[in-house]
Amino acid sequence: MSDDLGVWLYAVTRTGAGIAELDDLTGVAGEPPRPVRSGELAAVVGSVPLAVFGDLPLRRNLEDLDWLETTARAHDAVISALLRRGPVIPLRLATVFLDDDRVVRMLDERRADFDSALTLVSGRTEWGVKAYCDRTALAAAVAGADTASTAGGKGTAYLARRRAQLSAQETVERDAAARAEEIHGQLVRRAAAGRCQPLTDPVLHGRRDWLILNGTYLVDDAAAREFAAAVAELDRAVPGIRLELTGPWPPYSFAGVDRATS
Repeated sequence: MSDDLGVWLYAVTRTGAGIAELDDLTGVAGEPPRPVRSGELAAVVGSVPLAVFGDLPLRRNLEDLDWLETTARAHDAVISALLRRGPVIPLRLATVFLDDDRVVRMLDERRADFDSALTLVSGRTEWGVKAYCDRTALAAAVAGADTASTAGGKGTAYLARRRAQLSAQETVERDAAARAEEIHGQLVRRAAAGRCQPLTDPVLHGRRDWLILNGTYLVDDAAAREFAAAVAELDRAVPGIRLELTGPWPPYSFAGVDRATS
């Protein structure tokens, strides 16, 4: 490797996972990705100029949102193309080594982690499910459920309904959290694995909706349609809560090897 070039990592896969020819792909620097092999493992990498992707210039570039978006899209495009050829472990954005020897050493040192992660994601894909809550609609649904069996005259029913409405408004956050937990539990039972990701600030995802669940699920490819149907059923079943299904995605949330590399 030239002193002017570094090694950008995209993903780790099996040596036989359709990576003999990668010339049809384009990496973050416009380079053709290539495999670096060690035994049955292969890291798909690209040779990138250190003047742009070295430590100091990379830190500056990552603060440029336009540059970051373009680079992230190119990084993900390579990983998504690899996923169509076989199981992959995506590596986090901006993982750069100085040469191929260090990549091989990383594969050797973390072979057990990569083997385990590749076994987990084989034949499976990541799906995202976000749950958004309408406070008013949820409070009304809870209040309605609390007064559905109320007996007595009109005056008694009105007072019971009013008490239920006030109580539901006070406890709406607790009720939303309980429903988000229930939804997540049901989806995990239909997946090989599931995780609750941090709830993002509405400003960051460009919406005013109240986000109460940001889940990712590793689903058998053969069961993807059934998983989508389960999400749709839950969306209809829970008043005041709307579910949004996204994917399929590379299994970023289930790589299991996302500690820092160097």
